[in-house]
Amino acid sequence: MDINQANQTAAERMMEARPILKGVATARDVIPGMQDNLLMHAGPPIEWDRMSGPMRGAVIGALIFEGLAKDEAAAVAMVEAGEVEFDPCHHHESVGPMAGVTSASMKVYVLENETHGNSAYSNLNEGYGKVLRYGAYSQEVIDKLKWMNDVMGPILADALEKSEGIDIRALLSESLHMGDEGHNRNKAGSILYTAKLAPLIAKVAKDQNDEAEILQFLGDNALSVLNPVMAACKAMADAAHGVEGSTMVTTMARNGTDFGIRVSGLDGEWFTAPVEQPDGLYFPGFTSEDASGDIGDSTITETTGIGAYAMATAPAIVQFISGSPQDALNATLEMYEITVAEHKYFTIPNLEFRGTPTGTDIRKVVELGIPPRINTGIAHKDAGVGQVGAGLVRPPMKIFEEAVIAYAKKYNL
Repeated sequence: MDINQANQTAAERMMEARPILKGVATARDVIPGMQDNLLMHAGPPIEWDRMSGPMRGAVIGALIFEGLAKDEAAAVAMVEAGEVEFDPCHHHESVGPMAGVTSASMKVYVLENETHGNSAYSNLNEGYGKVLRYGAYSQEVIDKLKWMNDVMGPILADALEKSEGIDIRALLSESLHMGDEGHNRNKAGSILYTAKLAPLIAKVAKDQNDEAEILQFLGDNALSVLNPVMAACKAMADAAHGVEGSTMVTTMARNGTDFGIRVSGLDGEWFTAPVEQPDGLYFPGFTSEDASGDIGDSTITETTGIGAYAMATAPAIVQFISGSPQDALNATLEMYEITVAEHKYFTIPNLEFRGTPTGTDIRKVVELGIPPRINTGIAHKDAGVGQVGAGLVRPPMKIFEEAVIAYAKKYNL
């Protein structure tokens, strides 16, 4: 068996995947295996008794949003009575930022990989402030979710139906040349995204106030494009999964308690260990004492060669996550050491348009002792407080060591 060839095959599939944003639909109507009593969440599998504060808060908020519980006490009682099922977004061709909690009636983005035929999904981005993905569930959070679901979602669906879809790979490629890295800095990508949607929204919106409110919401939110980008990266990563003999990582995800990875040549097995706490800059009034453990599916970006792997394209991100422009450059250069390819379509102008480092090889991680770099938002450890900072984090080395051992056993090495 030629492991290097298997990795090249997986990397080629990942890079050649062409995810197109086709529409917006209700989760229960499109996500495989979605049920009314199921809450999908970020990261590897976890049950209620081990969930972090932000994850628990998002669960409570989703049950209130669905009308299944009237308040926190009723939501907790439902969960403790076993009336709610939990499963990772990743088990349902989906991803979600931070807590990632997605319920049956929520609107989701629908992306189709036109190269390989697989699909991927993600919920809609709520913007900044008190939001469900950080565990907030006050009435203002629920009201915003309902507006997104009942007003913005249907108009976005109608708008995208009038188009041939939005090529997210092409959008990402352009935004990387405009100072984004695709994970925590998405200012250029969100502007491009809003510009593509604006004329379509104008065609279908029947109420000028709704049109104006949606365009302002998208335009003011520098993370508007993050969720379709994450779904696009999920489609890319899934296209690379299941290549016999490949040691390339196809999932990196965290739930606030555990960090988990999956490997292309190891079926769907999760390798997990306790999450680390990000190191970075905190908003005024907060310190590392307030921080939750690392959380979110947004590491699907690093999995596919952007995010912290592409920080050299986004030197200004260090104003948000700490460090210097040289640190951003060094982060990208280090990731070339543990990856199997340089991306064909995601390139870095200040490195002579070199492709971003793509496809983490568990063998190289363990051999060189270099775990992946990740940049991330930092959630408060308590539900409902929200984001308290942003910074850098690395996965536990243990999960890569265990994956290498499992690989050796499976392939009799």
